[in-house]
Amino acid sequence: MPIIAPSILSADFSRLGEDVLAVEKAGADWIHVDVMDGHFVPTITLGPLVTSAVHGVTTLPLDVHLMIETPERYVDDFAKAGASLISVHVEACTHLNSTLAQIRNAGAQAGVVLNPATPLSAIDWVLEFVDLVLIMSVNPGFGGQQFIPNTLSKIRALRRIIDDRELAVLIEVDGGVNLSTIADVALAGADVFVAGSAIFGSEDYQRTIDAFRDKIKDPPQ
Repeated sequence: MPIIAPSILSADFSRLGEDVLAVEKAGADWIHVDVMDGHFVPTITLGPLVTSAVHGVTTLPLDVHLMIETPERYVDDFAKAGASLISVHVEACTHLNSTLAQIRNAGAQAGVVLNPATPLSAIDWVLEFVDLVLIMSVNPGFGGQQFIPNTLSKIRALRRIIDDRELAVLIEVDGGVNLSTIADVALAGADVFVAGSAIFGSEDYQRTIDAFRDKIKDPPQ
């Protein structure tokens, strides 16, 4: 089943708990938590304390995306804060295998993230050790960007690799996912769809999430 993961980066932070509960009620599957440090990406967002607060108001899994330098310094903190899955960037990890093992040992599922220009070959030797691969379809750091079209070829290639190796690895896509792009992303082979402004910027969260599912179910051929 496709997984819809609203990104709280685009939520109203003055009423964050209410927004999280609203998308949960609207049919979201996961809550996507974008963590930025002002170094790996220009923006600074939130940390373990806010993650813990979100965990306290929702029953949905927290999908924590660490867009930070030296993520191994903070993995345990985010796991303790309630992260169900923690994803780290291959570009930010000096010892990727070790960091993925640390995530697992902390009790969370492990994900690895690729920036748009980073080739799939960068994760070739860790695919057997992850639960999820997050393909960035925009350059990380800001919400509301437009989808980079050649990401679709990358998703297709990763889908073939995962299927050929018979791995139980999910493909997640983050960036510019909206009603105009989600069908193509689904057809390319994605399992998890992160959407921020497309959901939180809409007038009716449930109508938007339902429309996403309709697009995924009947993608263009």
